[in-house]
Amino acid sequence: MSQNTTSRVVTERNVIDSESKVLKPGSVIGVLGGGQLGRMMTLSGAAMGYRFITLDPAHASPCGQIAEQIVADYSDQDAARELARRCDVITYEFENVDAEVAALLEEESYVPQGSKLLYTTQHRLREKQAIEAAGVPVAPYREVKSAADMEEAVEALGVPCVLKTVTGGYDGKGQRVIREKEAALRAYEELGGSSVELVLEQFVPFTCEISVVAARNPQGQTKTFPPAENIHVNNILHTSIVPARVSSELQLEAQHLASQLAESLQVVGLLAVELFVTEDGKLYVNELAPRPHNSGHYTMEACTTTQFEQHVRAICGLPLADTTLLSPVVMVNVLGEHMEEVVDRFSVSDPEAEELGIAAKLHLYGKAEAKTGRKMGHINLLCHDVQHAMMWIEKTNIWRNQNS
Repeated sequence: MSQNTTSRVVTERNVIDSESKVLKPGSVIGVLGGGQLGRMMTLSGAAMGYRFITLDPAHASPCGQIAEQIVADYSDQDAARELARRCDVITYEFENVDAEVAALLEEESYVPQGSKLLYTTQHRLREKQAIEAAGVPVAPYREVKSAADMEEAVEALGVPCVLKTVTGGYDGKGQRVIREKEAALRAYEELGGSSVELVLEQFVPFTCEISVVAARNPQGQTKTFPPAENIHVNNILHTSIVPARVSSELQLEAQHLASQLAESLQVVGLLAVELFVTEDGKLYVNELAPRPHNSGHYTMEACTTTQFEQHVRAICGLPLADTTLLSPVVMVNVLGEHMEEVVDRFSVSDPEAEELGIAAKLHLYGKAEAKTGRKMGHINLLCHDVQHAMMWIEKTNIWRNQNS
């Protein structure tokens, strides 16, 4: 029996209810994107009995090392059709998926996240409009199409403000902070001027940033994970601290807003919601991500259910699982410049961790080349007090280059 015939048999056997779309273990999950999120999703889903095929242009991608891989560009429609033919359900691990391919897959396969959510969240203006439509606060903003628009927007929003491209850009790329009006037109030209779509956002004077990962399944059940407090260095997430060091009332409000957004957007799968916390205790949504998120990696040891298992449960139509926090935790990212010292440190005993009562869990992503600023893995520091974990990060001195 050929591989394609086998896949058809699997599909017919496992899609037992076309209305509720419940996909039982043994079904095949297709993943657009072969990065670390797909890898961790595969590891979690495989333990539940699911099989995975990823589509990614890079040979031996992090996900492709542990799943079948179709090596092709994300815009390759023939490859997308092959993925559709061989899988029972398709998900994506990052937003910058070709929208036409996502729409094609939606026609020819089962893509519970849908192309509409992707269309919304991969465009900052559409995303902000959708957040407002859900009745959730977002920082004031203006669309910028011309130099005249730029001058008017800066005048209306004041400085400081942040100019961003509406598509692409992550980890601080594709944006400029404008601290004085005289720098506005220079920032406009640096980001492409009238040749690209831009949005100007009023700068929110926040005391910290938190994020909530929400999950929703096709039946409308919604659950949220505890909020994480995020610290960025050089525009890259450095640490996520859980419980977040904000009031319990703010934590509950953040979870409520995340659930409200997931329901309004009719999310199936995960939605990561990044929020600014102001000094007077107000919350403003900064960004959305319709997928597992870096700030949710702490769930891998610290919660009863990981974000990756929850995502698999949601897209397969299973009941969502409990999200209780079992231990305080700090997640710290491992970048390319940290790899050598991290590997050395985890190859020997760690008396500092023992002294502080910390259990350090290392996760590496299988990336071949350790480039500066490239996310190579993360460490979850399970602890009795998050301050002890922060002390461990400081004492190891591994992250000195990032913090300097």
